[in-house]
Amino acid sequence: MALTLSASPSLPNAHVSQTFPPMSTLRRIPLLHLKPQRRHLATLAAAAAVRQDTTVWTPAPLAEISPAAESLFHISIDISDAPDIGSSHTRAGQYLQLRVADVEKPTFLAVASPPSFASSSGAFEFLVKSVAGSTAEVLCGLKKGDVVEISQVMGRGFDVDRIQPPDEYPTVLIFATGSGISPIRSLIESGFSSKERSDVRLYYGARNLKRMAYQDKFKEWESSGVKIVPVLSQPDGNWSGETGYVQAAFSRAKKIFNPHGTGVVLCGQKQMAEEVTSIVLAEGVSSEKILKNF
Repeated sequence: MALTLSASPSLPNAHVSQTFPPMSTLRRIPLLHLKPQRRHLATLAAAAAVRQDTTVWTPAPLAEISPAAESLFHISIDISDAPDIGSSHTRAGQYLQLRVADVEKPTFLAVASPPSFASSSGAFEFLVKSVAGSTAEVLCGLKKGDVVEISQVMGRGFDVDRIQPPDEYPTVLIFATGSGISPIRSLIESGFSSKERSDVRLYYGARNLKRMAYQDKFKEWESSGVKIVPVLSQPDGNWSGETGYVQAAFSRAKKIFNPHGTGVVLCGQKQMAEEVTSIVLAEGVSSEKILKNF
């Protein structure tokens, strides 16, 4: 069976989309005889196959599934019978693989709940966007009690140690779009000394309020020291807040008083992340203080 590597919307660095011969055939082709690009792609294919073969899948039932916003679903998975998986979630921004019955391709999901939630509640929570034709769409159509399979938690998450201590990094600028708010929720609720910082802002972009998840959590997040700046690209006529894209809203406000004491957290659309990165670097923020979860 041929192996295909394709870009995943949840993994912005995965841009390869190429069909390869079966692995048995690849093993018979000396890599030195391949052109450099094909050699690189063949190596990626072999590595991907190894990763697929070594993934340990654990069955787990859905504890809850409900609408979170337009085309977004709140999903809770019961992991009380798999405490080792719960303990593998150690940092906000990490993710796991999930697969459903009769669908070959797994999906990657960032964990929305904070790391402490798994041990206290025996569950993982996710914010999942239903995309037509995807594994996520099938997942969002399941019901409470249906069983899925999940991998161990993986990824480096947000390395908040790079923007500690809070008195040296009093400003933290957080940017999220769409379902990218999922790991940001984990970050905010796991705590990163936000109350001890003088300026913590979350620029959260969505098409309109119907597509903006977690509005019910805004007061709680603000009480933890995070100022919420909702930004709508296609608001209705009653909206009086920020409009356009989050990078444009930030450019209008800017207000980086001390770039050497500023940290930045990014999660969402690639264009947003690239443009925000360019803006803050131009303002003097160190690239080492720009945190991503991939």
